[in-house]
Amino acid sequence: MTAIIETESLTKRYRDLIAVNGLSFTVDEGEIFGFLGPNGAGKTTTILMLLGLTEPSGGRVRVCGFDPAREALEVKRRVGYLPENPGFYDDLSGRENLEYITRLNRIEPKEAVRRIDALLDQVGLTTDSKRNVKEYSRGMKQRLGIAEVLVKQPQVLILDEPTLGLDPDGAARILELIIGLSRERRLTVVLSSHMLHQVQQMCHRVGIIVKGKMIAAGEVDKLGSAAFEERRWNFSLECGGPVDGIESALAALPGVEGIERRGRAYFLRCSRDVRPQAAALVVNRGLPLLQLRSEDTTLEEIYLKYFREA
Repeated sequence: MTAIIETESLTKRYRDLIAVNGLSFTVDEGEIFGFLGPNGAGKTTTILMLLGLTEPSGGRVRVCGFDPAREALEVKRRVGYLPENPGFYDDLSGRENLEYITRLNRIEPKEAVRRIDALLDQVGLTTDSKRNVKEYSRGMKQRLGIAEVLVKQPQVLILDEPTLGLDPDGAARILELIIGLSRERRLTVVLSSHMLHQVQQMCHRVGIIVKGKMIAAGEVDKLGSAAFEERRWNFSLECGGPVDGIESALAALPGVEGIERRGRAYFLRCSRDVRPQAAALVVNRGLPLLQLRSEDTTLEEIYLKYFREA
């Protein structure tokens, strides 16, 4: 894999305050990387250093092979940034805002029209493109913001809370758009968000930053295994009919280390996958199997455990 973003011992000091403290991580081409942490953890300062908008006090950073502090224009040509509250010219239409951005980026007029038409269609704003932005809802502004950062065809997208304040349907449309772009264009995405269930749905890896330090980074499943070693192969099972003796029978299956009953459901903690044996046991007893599902560790549980330990 090709590393698009690389930091090594990246540090930022403001007099006596260390905002970012020896941060080291990489983001590969085509990857969606979730950047997590509480307010004041150093996420925004890190993003500003990636964009070349503030200079590191120490360490090393490369974005698309360039040093943002010394080659900021090269980085800006390749990176699109959508802040939490994107700014537009409210008295211009959505299309006019995009036209202005294409002129700033010196995109040839015919090519600009082609890109704008395609992006307005992609973000679902074609029919509203001539309305002034002051008439747009928050979700429409977020979609226009994504079109704005995509119009220069970047290699990297950095998104800060892209679904904040959106209704579930609007948030789902934004997430689908980001995932689709990553797959279709091999676009590298860094996503900073407090919506942990959304991050878990879409990110290949996550990094958790607390007080300027990266305290954990990796795939969600692996972080969960490391944080909750005792929680392996957790399942819930629910069956109908007379269940006399079913709990002891499930507990006796090889690999079952613990079982707990909650209503009609049984929660199993296991050292290996026993779902086939559990399902067969229920069916062989002539009972209807109503539910059998994995109880995966959520990113929220993982985040809270690492955060509290830090």
